[in-house]
Amino acid sequence: MKKVLIFYASYGGGHLSAARSIKEYIEANYKDVETNLIDCVKYVNKTLNKLTTTAYNEMAKKAPWAWAKVYSNSQKGVLSKISNTSNRLMSVKLNDLLQDYKPDLIISTHPFGSQMCTILKQKGVLNAKIATVMTDYAPHDQWLVNYDYIDYFFVAHEGMKKALIEKGIDKNKVFATGIPLSNRFLAHYNKSEILKEFGLQENKKTILFFAGGEFGLGKSKTYEILKTFAENFNYLQVIAISGRNAKMKRSFEYLVEQTHKQDSIKVLDYTTKIPELMSISDLVVTKPGGLTTSESLASGLPIIVINPIPGQEEENASFLENSGVAIWIKKHDDEKVVLEELFNNPAKMQKLKINARLLAKKNSSKDICEILLGKP
Repeated sequence: MKKVLIFYASYGGGHLSAARSIKEYIEANYKDVETNLIDCVKYVNKTLNKLTTTAYNEMAKKAPWAWAKVYSNSQKGVLSKISNTSNRLMSVKLNDLLQDYKPDLIISTHPFGSQMCTILKQKGVLNAKIATVMTDYAPHDQWLVNYDYIDYFFVAHEGMKKALIEKGIDKNKVFATGIPLSNRFLAHYNKSEILKEFGLQENKKTILFFAGGEFGLGKSKTYEILKTFAENFNYLQVIAISGRNAKMKRSFEYLVEQTHKQDSIKVLDYTTKIPELMSISDLVVTKPGGLTTSESLASGLPIIVINPIPGQEEENASFLENSGVAIWIKKHDDEKVVLEELFNNPAKMQKLKINARLLAKKNSSKDICEILLGKP
């Protein structure tokens, strides 16, 4: 029985979702492989995990400019040294788990997991293979610490693979598989049944609108864009997902009531049916997190980018825009003008859809697992 340890960290939801997708695929297809999914920072120190994840969430919501500086400076200088030193100290505790579990393979969807394991490998106390799964569309140097001790790098696209090779990483270690996705994005769904379930019409195009969940707090641009849909695009219908943001949900519901759009705008706080909703949609409006972006591309959907968190999400937004799969509505843009220009140009919309399908990596989880474990 081969043992696989999958590490993630709770800074945003994408790292956990990617880790779960890999675990899900292994469990469904490899009967001789045992998996264990662990939050590596929480395992090492629950207090540190709570402090750092809270700090990340608060900066991302209330002081994104501060997060941008942290993100940039953590690649070099004092912050980089502090991060690397703390991971060196935390690796001592993580080693207890590794010596007890004795994994054959470690897969990490967050750089801290990879860093701690490479430190132990450097010391000669860990023999397991290490695989790093990068969950954004641009590389960050924290993923590459001690890269000589990492056996596999899985990245979102060929441009990232080229960037890693240029940094000195062996090309045979780098695979442009895409970010891991749930197998549910490979399934076929009955469009009529899903439209009926959510009270939507078959003769209207559907917009899937992600408000940004807790990170949408205070984002007036988010509200203004939904208001623009309500007031100017009667031929569209919108599924607006507020996520864990009660204030945003209330404001959305008030907008729907004031504009009398109960039939064409459906407000949801939380749903487990994202693959189904994407299967009936024609376009996604979202912050450009790595996971939602990958899910949208796998569903062949053009993307309207809103409110990217400075740092990795702005880098994602630039990549998507430059790849011809997204339109980025920036702070001072007139959203009505941008949206009218898109919806009045069917050829442009079709080009975005074609590019999305060309860029998509629908079989990412399968490809990663087969590279690491062979064909089942």
